[in-house]
Amino acid sequence: MTATENPYLLLTPGPLSTSRTVRESMLRDWCTWDDDYNRNVVERVRDKLVSLATTDAGYTAVLMQGSGTASVEATIGTIIGNQDRLLVIDNGVYGARMAEIARYLNIDVQVLSYRETELPAVDDIDGALQTDSGITHVAMVHCETTTGMLNPLEAVAGVVKKHNRLLIIDAMSSFGGIPLDMGMLGIDYLISSANKCIQGVPGFGLVIAREHLLAKCAHQARSLSLDLYAQWRCMEDHHGKWRFTSPTHTVRAFYQALEELHQEGGVAARYQRYQNNQKLLVQGMEELGFECLLPHEMHSPFITSFRSPQHPEYQFDRFYQLLKQQGFVIYPGKVSDADCFRIGNIGEVYPQDIAALVQAIASSMYWEQ
Repeated sequence: MTATENPYLLLTPGPLSTSRTVRESMLRDWCTWDDDYNRNVVERVRDKLVSLATTDAGYTAVLMQGSGTASVEATIGTIIGNQDRLLVIDNGVYGARMAEIARYLNIDVQVLSYRETELPAVDDIDGALQTDSGITHVAMVHCETTTGMLNPLEAVAGVVKKHNRLLIIDAMSSFGGIPLDMGMLGIDYLISSANKCIQGVPGFGLVIAREHLLAKCAHQARSLSLDLYAQWRCMEDHHGKWRFTSPTHTVRAFYQALEELHQEGGVAARYQRYQNNQKLLVQGMEELGFECLLPHEMHSPFITSFRSPQHPEYQFDRFYQLLKQQGFVIYPGKVSDADCFRIGNIGEVYPQDIAALVQAIASSMYWEQ
């Protein structure tokens, strides 16, 4: 990326810095009724998403207009019936948001709450499912970007499947950036967004679901525009047609981003790049005297929280602006009981960018000068 393309690099959990070719793919207009768009773009995107998510043939993909949260709400509001009960595992803002969505929709919800710096305890989940036979669905965030924590997906999925409950995973900040197989893990619904690890632009979310389960959800949605079943049925029956206006430019950019993911070597290669970025970031920051909020073993390869310097002259806004002037945008903290900031390393970001960032941070530490 050159300065003439973008004034700064986005080191955030999304929206993120995209490639020139992803941006250029949006220069053409598309007709939402035309087969060139629906069959050749939307349907291919749906097929590619399923192949990224699993080798199991029993899954399908649905695209939903709006933010990632809109797709979370569409999923929760459609697949959970009036007689069902949802267990939400909450150790951050986005787990809490799933519980809040359920309450807004008058869904029977139970919450297992943990501190934002604490991993969910699998034994607690096991106990809740054992003692409450009314729980039908369990929901958890994979990468909790509140802190950058990677939650124990394999262990949680194992205990949920042991009790024969349905598993919903918010993989907003992880899908496409870390290898996983929904079928092998037993994930029933996975939710993500266009502007995360696949490196597209904002405008729609995506849900990958077990087809036979989604097919049972007719007339169950609590919203017209967020009816996941109806959106899926329309795409199935009309070869990629959206029920309401499709975000055509965003979808075409996503198609290009999927091509570039393949060219990079797939999810495994992207995961390796993100891991390398994150390790270089932590090493460089610690050498400058910054402290990670989480132990290293809890880190995801996507975003990292750092404690703010305990110096009377330190102000995040000033630090932020100094970095922005040098071409880097970071993220404020979101942890309720810790003063911190966050740095993401996903998107069109490479080790040389991380090295340049560390140099820029060193020169921006005005409180040490």
